[in-house]
Amino acid sequence: MRRWLIGGVLASLLWAQQALAGTVLIVGDSISAAFGLETSQGWVHLLQNRLAERGEGHQVVNASVSGDTTAGGLARLPALLDEHRPNVVILELGGNDGLRGQQPAQMKQNLSAMIDQSRAAGAEVLLLGMRMPPNLGQRYTTAYAEAFDSLAEEKKVAYVPFFLEGIGGVTDMMQADRVHPAAQAQERLLDNAWQKLESLL
Repeated sequence: MRRWLIGGVLASLLWAQQALAGTVLIVGDSISAAFGLETSQGWVHLLQNRLAERGEGHQVVNASVSGDTTAGGLARLPALLDEHRPNVVILELGGNDGLRGQQPAQMKQNLSAMIDQSRAAGAEVLLLGMRMPPNLGQRYTTAYAEAFDSLAEEKKVAYVPFFLEGIGGVTDMMQADRVHPAAQAQERLLDNAWQKLESLL
């Protein structure tokens, strides 16, 4: 009888811990989808490992799609929120908008709507910003960066201005295409996100 009671208490505590920990939903593009790498090498998988090592029961759901834009993420988000009911939503989108020369104002509007929808669903939001290479022109790269910066300020959202800080433009940290981070850069990506994510968990 005593063993049964102890077992029941332990099971209840485990269930309570998992319920309290909740879900981290990542809506991103190829950088979070571990393009060119094994999934186990990507920063999202490393995040799940770090949480497990710390004894935290958060479940990480990677809803990233290679090639996705903010428009695509916005279209997918309602169903993802309904299915996973996350406590934290990480938005890692905008890189493909920039590489395709799309208007920063539209990118900002899409991300703003995603932040609003996530918050309405009861989730905290972490915005991972991006920067464009200088070959796209000073006017565009400045407007692109300002779209992220001003959005973060207006929405008072947790924000990493440049997710690829210490990685972008560093030859040893990038794959041969010079667009996607290499395996050795994934831990740095996690650290870049973790500096703001930790306080949200």
